[in-house]
This record gives sequence, structure tokens and C-alpha cells, in this order.
Amino acid sequence: MEVLHIYNNVTRQKEEFKPINPPFVGMYVCGPTVYNNVHLGNVRTFIGFDVVYRYLTYLGYKVRYVRNITDVGHLVGDVDEGEDKIAKRAKLENLDPMEIVQEVTIDFHEVMGLFNALPPNIEPTATGHIMEQIETVQAIIDNGYGYERNGSVYFDIEKFVADGNDYGKLSGRKIEDLLSQQERVSQGQASSNERNLEGQQEKKSQLDFALWKKADKGHIMRWRSPWGEGFPGWHLECSVMSTKYLGETFDIHGGGMDLKFPHHDCEIAQNIASTTKDPANYWMHGNMLTVNGTKMSKSLGNAFTPRQLMNGNHELLDQGYSAMTARFFMLQTHYSSTLDFSNDALKAAEKGFKRLQQGIKTLSQLTPTGDAGLNTAELEAQCRAAMNDDFNTPILISHLFDGIRYINSVKDGKATIDQASIDHLKALYNSFVFDVLGLKAEEQQQDDGLVDGLMNTIIALRQEARSNKDWATSDKIRDHLAQINISIKDTKEGATWSHEE
Repeated sequence: MEVLHIYNNVTRQKEEFKPINPPFVGMYVCGPTVYNNVHLGNVRTFIGFDVVYRYLTYLGYKVRYVRNITDVGHLVGDVDEGEDKIAKRAKLENLDPMEIVQEVTIDFHEVMGLFNALPPNIEPTATGHIMEQIETVQAIIDNGYGYERNGSVYFDIEKFVADGNDYGKLSGRKIEDLLSQQERVSQGQASSNERNLEGQQEKKSQLDFALWKKADKGHIMRWRSPWGEGFPGWHLECSVMSTKYLGETFDIHGGGMDLKFPHHDCEIAQNIASTTKDPANYWMHGNMLTVNGTKMSKSLGNAFTPRQLMNGNHELLDQGYSAMTARFFMLQTHYSSTLDFSNDALKAAEKGFKRLQQGIKTLSQLTPTGDAGLNTAELEAQCRAAMNDDFNTPILISHLFDGIRYINSVKDGKATIDQASIDHLKALYNSFVFDVLGLKAEEQQQDDGLVDGLMNTIIALRQEARSNKDWATSDKIRDHLAQINISIKDTKEGATWSHEE
């Protein structure tokens, strides 16, 4: 295997990638909390790790990619008190929480398919691993780092640190600073974000986090445990599912930048407390999305869903953009850098993607015109070097365009090429554009775009009928589509469609 370097967020430097048991690689990525449809920030993170998965496979590694589904335990505000995000929505819509889970999980898989993201090898759910989570809580208690209070179990941070462990080493948070924040809370000097820790009187320290929470009378999702009926803490489930399928220490753990603290710091603490081992050797994080320089947020009105991006149905979008244009746009920025969405940037990406696809089509039609002209081995080495430098997709794309310029020069009679170079270039572009970057062929995208356009028109006509209370026409459109296995689903964000073969 050639040398691959990965930026490790624990050590804050690029390190040579050395798998525990080559050629096998274990990779865990924190998946979605399925209380609401996946947003573009999530999509960007998952596309980043899709490329990591694809490139490791390209290098010849046998990758076990595990990405979880959080379907319980993630409370509103990412804290230890309050409602479960899924249960809260279920109450509002008078549904069973598992109906929400099913609906959102299906939508998540559909969106990942639109963006051509490969599915993980294993996709475990939190509710499917309750017993394992209970066992891990008990192990943490037995090792002296967990304590029970009134049916809830908390992690003892100060005991963990007193025993020589480094809580916060991933995010860089220092225990002294966290304790100082706690003191401000107790004196009423905390910020609004800090005050969400108030009222947790059961804990020895406000720094402690929940491993298992007692279910209040109105809490829908609950399981029996040695400490009474309750539900697992959000941080716990990832510790349990990653180690179950990848071992007590595995190669790569990934997620969004916003998960560093407290989620991933708590994961590390839980693993060390239950197994004495760090869970992962390399910690990778994808960065966030902004819109016109401002953080993407529903409260600011600048957040749009992947489907809104594709159909252009949002006031901030001049037009719709194909899923592959969006994927190409995302890969033009390194996964660890902030990415800003704007119409100008997306339109430029659309032109660039078309240019890349046209160049590949031109390559497929080339015939030998003389000497090699282009050192294709050097071009391939440059492409590999870019990806070996912490999966640097923007540099890879720039090298691919260098090759496209030469291909166009051959077409215009300004350069020469031999058959061996043509064959090498075809293999190179097939590998790096389609297999590694995960982009689809132009013809396939055109077909997808035509179908999307027609369906958007049909949905708009149906919506107009519904607005006019013309239920007969609305139902007729739905029923005719159902006859060709196209189902329409009405959501708060508008109607969506899906097709079953």
C-alpha cells in the first residue's frame, strides 16, 4: 500500500495512516438523528466520508464502514434534560415515534442515493442495541466512573480526570475552563447557552453527563434497566455500536465538526472508562456549510433541503441544481474547510462539472494522432498524491482539469497522443471521477434531470389543484402516478415523490 496521510483531530497534525490489521480498515461515522429530514450540512459530511470510503477501497483496503441511525436518546438542545427530539415531533403530529423514525430514515436513504453515496456496510440503530448499552453502563459503574441517582446514571468526569485521564483532548477543552463555566452557572453569570445546564441537581458535578436517563411519566420511549425504566444517553450509543462492530479500538472515527464537543469527547471517555482503551486511532471531522457567508440555520430562513436545492424551490435559489452538480461543488472544497453556498458558486460548479463530463466524452472519441505527448503516469501520480494528502479532492479536481485541457488540445489538433495514453487516461478518469469522487455520467444525469423536471411540473399542477380545493383532480393525479409505481408524499416542506421498480 502507498502512503496515505490523514489529519488526526486528536493530535492536530497529519499522520501516516497505519491500519491496525491491514488490509482491513474499520471506519465509524456518526449518522443522522432521524427526527427530521436530512439537511445539506449533513449531506456534505456524509459525502466527505463517502469519498474516504471510496478511496480506501480504491487503494485496496477491505473497509468495514459503520454508520449509525440515532432513533432515541438525542434530546432537544443536545443536553441531558428535556424531550427526545423524535418523541417531541411524534407528540406534535400524533404519531408513534417509530413512524417518524421510519419516514425520516427512508427519506435519508433516498437523499443519499440521489447524491450517489454508497451505503455503509452496517447501519445499526440505537433502539436495536439497548441491551448492549445497559451492559456498557454497568461496566462503567463497576469501574468506578458511573453513579446512579434516582433512576438515572451519570458519568463522573472529575473522578475520570483525577485518575489521570484527559477529558476534552479531542476538542481541546480544558477541565479547568469547564469547571470555571460551571462556577459561572452557579453564580448566575452564565450565558444563555450555558444556563441550559441548570436544574440538574442529581449530578455530582454539572460537567457530568447522562449514561442512562430515568423516563418521566410522559416520556414515550423507555426500556427496563437495572436502574428502572429509562432510555440511553445520546453519547453512549455511538460508543456501544462502534465497538460492537469494529472492536474496542478501530481505525477511523468520523462526524461533523459540531460533534467534537461534547459528543465525541464523551464517547472517548466512555470507551476508556468501560474498556480502558481509546476507541479510534484517527478522528476526522467535516466542516460546516454557510449560505452567502452566514451559518445555515432554519431560524435565519437560509436553510434549504437537498430536494429544494434540486428543484430550486427556495427564495435564495435562482434555479435548481442537480445532485451531481451539488456533489461536485462540495468536493471542490476540502472536507475540513468551511463551504459557502451561493448561486454564483453553484452556477460556476455547474459549468465546471459539464466541462469535466464533456472532456471525458471527448476522451472516449479520441484516436491516436502521433507520439504520447502527455505523461499520463505523472498525471496519475499527481492525482494519487492529492488524495494521499488527507483526501484533498480540490487538488485532485485541478489535476483532472489539467488532463482535460490536454484532451481538448488533442481534439483541436494542437497536441498528439498515442493509444497507450488514451487507454491510460480512460482508466484514470473512470477511477478518479466515477469510483473515487462518486460522480455520475453526464447522460445519466441528463435523464435524471428530465425526470425530475417533469415530476416537479406534475407536483406543481397537483398542488395548484389542492390550493383550489379541487380534490378530484388532486386525487386523480396521485392515483394515475400510483399506477406506474410513483408515490406522492405530502410533507411540511411540500410534496415529494419516489418510484419503486
